Amino acid sequence: MYAVEVRDHIMIAHSFKGEFFGPAQRVHGATFVCDVAFFREKLGSNEVVVDIGAAIDALKATLAPINYRNLDDVPEFKGKQTTTEFLARYVFEQMKAALKAGKLGADSEGVSKIRVTMHESHVARGWYEAAV
Repeated sequence: MYAVEVRDHIMIAHSFKGEFFGPAQRVHGATFVCDVAFFREKLGSNEVVVDIGAAIDALKATLAPINYRNLDDVPEFKGKQTTTEFLARYVFEQMKAALKAGKLGADSEGVSKIRVTMHESHVARGWYEAAV
């Protein structure tokens, strides 16, 4: 299995609802490092998994609408707990859509799986991974 992974980051604010989240119920900030890995069994005709530059651009475009935002104010997230895991799935869905739209280069049609890892600190991360 071949893989290519790209990285970017976002700075956000958010809060959670419910006793489960303790002090995180208050508005707080976070800087997430986001890694997106694309997997495929065989390389494309140009001997790549995806166009790395195109993947970087797609990730940057995915994160731009939520970067430097309070996620509590993002209409798309209304009523959601914007946990690390939730954000990983959100980024996955956006990157999957970019892949299906051909935004990751001509050789990207062989990608079979995407994994999105959200690093919330140097000691904790969460991810979402699925077939595409």
